[in-house]
Amino acid sequence: MESLWNSGDAENCRTDLALRVYTSRLLGRDSSLVLHGGGNTSLKTAGKNILGEEEDILYVKGSGWDLATIEEAGFAPVRMKHLLELAKLDSLSDPAMVNELKTGMTKASAPSPSVETILHAILPYKYVDHTHADAVVTVTNTDNGMERIREIYGDLVVIIPYVMPGFDLARECARLFSADAGSRTIGMILMNHGVFSFGATARESYERMIKLVGMAEDYLKKNGAWDLEFPPAAQLDKALRVPLAELRGNISAAAGFPVIMAAGSDDKSLSFAQRDDVPRISQSGPATPDHVIRTKRLPMIGRNVDAYVTEYKKYFEEHAKGHTMLDPAPRVAIDPEFGVCAVGQGAKAAGIVADLYRHTMDVILRAEALGGYKALSAKEIFDVEYWDLEQAKLRKAGRPPIFSGEVALVTGAASGIGKACVKSLLNRGAAVVGLDINEDVVTTFTGPGFLGLVCDISDEEAVRDALEKSVRAFGGLDMLILNAGIFPAGQKISGIETEIWRKTMTVNLDANLFLMRESHPLLKLAPAGGRVVVIGSKNVPAPGPGAAAYSASKAALVQLMRVAALEWGSDGIRLNCLHPHGVFDTGIWTEEVLKSRADSYGLTVEEYKTNNILKVEITSRQVADLAAEMCGPLFSGITAAQLPIDGGNERVL
Repeated sequence: MESLWNSGDAENCRTDLALRVYTSRLLGRDSSLVLHGGGNTSLKTAGKNILGEEEDILYVKGSGWDLATIEEAGFAPVRMKHLLELAKLDSLSDPAMVNELKTGMTKASAPSPSVETILHAILPYKYVDHTHADAVVTVTNTDNGMERIREIYGDLVVIIPYVMPGFDLARECARLFSADAGSRTIGMILMNHGVFSFGATARESYERMIKLVGMAEDYLKKNGAWDLEFPPAAQLDKALRVPLAELRGNISAAAGFPVIMAAGSDDKSLSFAQRDDVPRISQSGPATPDHVIRTKRLPMIGRNVDAYVTEYKKYFEEHAKGHTMLDPAPRVAIDPEFGVCAVGQGAKAAGIVADLYRHTMDVILRAEALGGYKALSAKEIFDVEYWDLEQAKLRKAGRPPIFSGEVALVTGAASGIGKACVKSLLNRGAAVVGLDINEDVVTTFTGPGFLGLVCDISDEEAVRDALEKSVRAFGGLDMLILNAGIFPAGQKISGIETEIWRKTMTVNLDANLFLMRESHPLLKLAPAGGRVVVIGSKNVPAPGPGAAAYSASKAALVQLMRVAALEWGSDGIRLNCLHPHGVFDTGIWTEEVLKSRADSYGLTVEEYKTNNILKVEITSRQVADLAAEMCGPLFSGITAAQLPIDGGNERVL
């Protein structure tokens, strides 16, 4: 492990807190040290309060902040005097500790201090760093981990036997540190948990962390437990989208809410999942307490969710102590065909689980090469999973977004109404797959909840491939927005070209048939019932001259929707249609086109844009928000409906 310290960058940090931010971000850049909010750092400094009195302050990473992106506002300032007095108490419940930490802050708007704040306070160093370094955790999570840690570090570190995070850990660290620390001490190793480093300067503390982790890496290399091989696994060339969606549906049923399930089918995940010993090595427990919270107790082997839930309930009853059981659904499922599937209530949560377990695989396999992986006991795992502080977080958590855990697919997603639909669905918590023939769809949106795929929806094989990728990314399909279409140049029936007619029917009708047909098995498995919204057109109820191909294709699509509503209702799938008109904030309506059309009617551009009964302009966002609402509970009792969104059109009325 190499230091990322750059003296030029450090010189731009004018304050101690700025340096604290700088080295925290250096740690956060390395996922083998910290992942998704894990780890914490602190700084001790002095300042004057509002009364002009000098007081010592501990700035410690606040809850909800990630070391990779932390800013000065992400550190909670807590009075040192209060923390050191708390450290002298014989006992303090974790909820009471959290309250005391908050009341000891000097800034009410700061984030809640880390639960390890008191531990940071009792260490007599200006800068303190804490990570869950993979290499260190690998060594501690072995049968003789304590002896190996002593062999690696000697008197460079104080070793702390496993204690659950919180006040008791702080007290134990205070006791052992005062007894065992010497002049050469530069850190602490917390068994089955992580590593602390400290120093008089930000650079010293940071580079001591790099040194300690590097020593663990060197030890693993020397003992043939560093380099991991993931040979190409047996990639099964068959469609897995339906069995994946079935598994996701069963896990959702066990959880009591829809979930996102990301299937890791890369060589690393498949190779791990296809190991003969995976039923044993994967059932020994998560690598650190932080992983327990994020990935629950143990992975599920195979696809038998009922058996897993039964085992989980038995495990809970053995350790319950009056707790209310969390949902018993797994957060990781390991299957030789699927690979390693990560489960979460949203795409971000599933992504975090996936990242954590990828690192867990490395820890397990290296520990096995070192002599055998040994994690926390079942009792210790339970205590972390049902920790008072985690239970309190769950109780305080607000209601999730309406489409949390659900998956939508939108066609024509790179622009116009389709792009607006993607945004509206993302805002409501859905994971969204966007299809478009335009390559811009790949980068139209960013973030873990969006997958943009270039796809010609008139190509049946491309449609099947897109659905396969969609389900592997998110686990299933709950909502389908059929928006893509073409509007050919005006031609009267007497002169319409056969090629134009066929192309219009292919894109506007046939392609949507392909999508509906291939999506049906997935929509049947949607935990909350499948939903389809067809973006139709005013031309269905009120066709115009010169638009025979477009009007006929859209009318046929609506009729297809109506028949599907009759056939799919017993599968819990509802289909509805929107008929927009005069949506001018799309790519085809340039200023020149708008002016030309307005002139042809003898209207100004603004008059043309509001040429409807209500004299209002219809926007892509309005259409998209209504499409999203049609997928929501408000429309739960409606199917085969056709709803205009056009400001009122006298030809329709």
